[in-house]
Amino acid sequence: MKKLFFAVLVTLIGLAFTAPAFAIDHQFGGYWRVRMYTQKNFDGSSEVTGAATTTYAVTSTDGATVTLTPTTTYANGDVAVADTRTRLYYTAVFSDNFKFVNKFEMDATWGSGSSYGDIGADGVNVEVKNSYAEFNTAGALFRVGTQAGVLHRGFVFDDDFSGVVAAVGPVTFLYAKISEADDNVSGDAAFYHVNAAFDLGAVKLTPTFTYYDLADDDHQWILGLDVDNEIFWATLLYNGGETDNDDASAYLVAAGASFNVSDMIGIHGQGFYATGDDNAADDDIDNFMDFNTGQCYYWSEIMGYGTFDNQASNGSPAGAISNIFALNMGLTVAPVEKLKLSADLWYAQLVEDDANGYDDLGVEVDLKATYELVEGLNLDVVAAMLFAGDATTNNDVNDENPWEVGTRLSLSF
Repeated sequence: MKKLFFAVLVTLIGLAFTAPAFAIDHQFGGYWRVRMYTQKNFDGSSEVTGAATTTYAVTSTDGATVTLTPTTTYANGDVAVADTRTRLYYTAVFSDNFKFVNKFEMDATWGSGSSYGDIGADGVNVEVKNSYAEFNTAGALFRVGTQAGVLHRGFVFDDDFSGVVAAVGPVTFLYAKISEADDNVSGDAAFYHVNAAFDLGAVKLTPTFTYYDLADDDHQWILGLDVDNEIFWATLLYNGGETDNDDASAYLVAAGASFNVSDMIGIHGQGFYATGDDNAADDDIDNFMDFNTGQCYYWSEIMGYGTFDNQASNGSPAGAISNIFALNMGLTVAPVEKLKLSADLWYAQLVEDDANGYDDLGVEVDLKATYELVEGLNLDVVAAMLFAGDATTNNDVNDENPWEVGTRLSLSF
């Protein structure tokens, strides 16, 4: 991986110095952040139920030097950490009809020997996030390679994938490879998606169909509709298909709205309902997207990943929305230039009881302040608490409320 990265880097630098010969427009950009946060009681308990476990990763690069990297994990999942993420973008624009896009990512947890976050800062941790060609030909726009995609706001998919996107007028086709089995064709998996966008002026309608060709002849499909307006949005999804000879029949309904009361004050809210499986012993699959391929819908700070996306509280599906009903109301205030304050209230419960017969996840309060320190550099300060229900605390076997506090310093360029 290291050799590949440096080979690509040298190639890109070479292209930059030969720009006049190739008449290429070189565009650079990126994203950077540093987060410092503490998360406590995410299993509903303030007690460490077992002694801390320390494991050591042993590495040797020259046959003589051995490095021991300690990782300490506590039984209740409490976290106090600082981390850094850097993304660097390079795009070679050959013409209005053709460009080559590359995005690289580097992550480090401060003090971690498995990345560049420890003393010496020489860890190798470079990822290829995206690498694709985008071009117009024969009246269609194509993107071929490893790229990012979002389907139904993340309720169905929000991730990077390797595949092909083709757009012709209002219609978009997508093919994504899920897995490749080198010696077993039945282990291959992929999905196919098509949508058509209809702009009716006051509202935009996007009907869709997504087909999942899964391993071992399993298949699932989703018939959907997105509705968008300046004030409100909605998503309607039906999930059918067959897995292990069990028939799937599930659905998700979601909607939200936001509007400004004045130049300083805004109100927003949303809600979603995704079915769960009422009987694991029967031949019906009632869980929405029971197979979970690329789902990632961020919602509340504690139950739904939020700003720090490290973990979710016990019992919550986090970003893979299924078997949950949730409601939100929020307020944003911009009292002075460069400062925005927000407060959100969330309630969530499981649609079908968990294995212990509980369904209440709880009521969550999220507070966030965003301030532009200098032009382009933003500071977020976040505090959140979940007043946990019995599905989070296992009916008071644990009786503590999960909470988190943290900051994020970020810039985009």
